Amino acid sequence: MKAKRFGVSLEEKLLKDLDNFVKEHKFPNRSQAISLLIRKNLVEEAWEKNKKVWGTLVLIYNHHKRELVNKSLDIQHDFSYIIISSQHVHLDHNNCLEIIVLSGKAIELKKFSDRLISLKGIKYGKLVMTAT
Repeated sequence: MKAKRFGVSLEEKLLKDLDNFVKEHKFPNRSQAISLLIRKNLVEEAWEKNKKVWGTLVLIYNHHKRELVNKSLDIQHDFSYIIISSQHVHLDHNNCLEIIVLSGKAIELKKFSDRLISLKGIKYGKLVMTAT
């Protein structure tokens, strides 16, 4: 994709904040940082407009928790139409990590994730969504 140059005028304080952001995140230049911020905003807009998005749900839980695995599987079967794949990792004798890759309308991914994350026994849950 060919890059286009354009000029941007910013208030001095905002420019200083941008430069700090560039330095803190180790971007090679301001253009890369601005590109990331624009893309991030467009992705968030896609969520708000309930467009098709892709996501990853990460869960950590104690698999010994009574009925947790069965409840989780029931929810996953209810939402099978948005699940692309999942991976289960045994972290230690008690704890498991589950990674579920999703694709669908933003609201469906959010509903699915909220139902799983709210299960009693889930120690950590986070949904990360993106759009093209």
